[in-house]
Amino acid sequence: MSKRIKIVADSTCDISPELIDRYSIEIHPFIVNLGEKSFRDGVDIHTSDILKYYKETGNVSKTAAAPPDEYSKLFRQWSAKDFDILFFTISSGFSSAYANAKIAAEEFDNVYVVESANLSTGILLLVLAAADMADSGMSAPDIVQRLTELAPKVRASFVIDTLEFLWKGGRCSGVAALGANMLKLKPCIEVIDGKMSVGKKYRGNIDKVIPQYIKDRLDSTPHVVRRRVFITHTFEDRAPVEAALKQAKDSGMFDEVLETKAGCTIYSHCGPGTLGILYIEE
Repeated sequence: MSKRIKIVADSTCDISPELIDRYSIEIHPFIVNLGEKSFRDGVDIHTSDILKYYKETGNVSKTAAAPPDEYSKLFRQWSAKDFDILFFTISSGFSSAYANAKIAAEEFDNVYVVESANLSTGILLLVLAAADMADSGMSAPDIVQRLTELAPKVRASFVIDTLEFLWKGGRCSGVAALGANMLKLKPCIEVIDGKMSVGKKYRGNIDKVIPQYIKDRLDSTPHVVRRRVFITHTFEDRAPVEAALKQAKDSGMFDEVLETKAGCTIYSHCGPGTLGILYIEE
């Protein structure tokens, strides 16, 4: 008989409170730095704090993974309760979180650190797939093997309104940001092989760009896993979000269309006016 499984993920998976409750997922907060001050993502800092800091200082927040000893403490907590632990982090291509968690996991024989090769709800798609598999009675090693097969099939992308945050965070050049702003370009940022890549560049107002972006993404992957799709965003304005949700539902491609607001990690790099559609390809 398989041991009980506890699924834990870092806060970069952008899970909603409703899904935390539904699937009993434990969330470990990423570190967010505003200048010299450090905070815990989703605990004592939120995206509104990042925007306020940016407006007041012109600077963007920085994010950081926890050190190995903090992960050790987390794993010890659940090991003491006789669980096998599946731990999900942001891609090793974006952060040291995966490497730090792997170091901590060496102390345990019941901790499995999953290389998501992704970010945001690209991670969460794997987290919830693991939860479904655990509910069906699969063992932790078998789930990890299946996730290794699924991870390359996750399709994660976002279209962003401004390159300001990516530029100030050192992820694109000032020339590229200036050029995009002058031409009113809205780039699609894709996750490919665990790293960010610039895809199609759209022109126009972000509200007009989003429907074309979603159409392009779904047209490019007609064979999808129907179980669920995420619309993940940093908008306060509900109109573009509601339109995106409706478009995903009207496609008839998914059994469940879920919305989540991106947390501090995505917000720190992409800023306001960002929206993505994320799903798994067959």
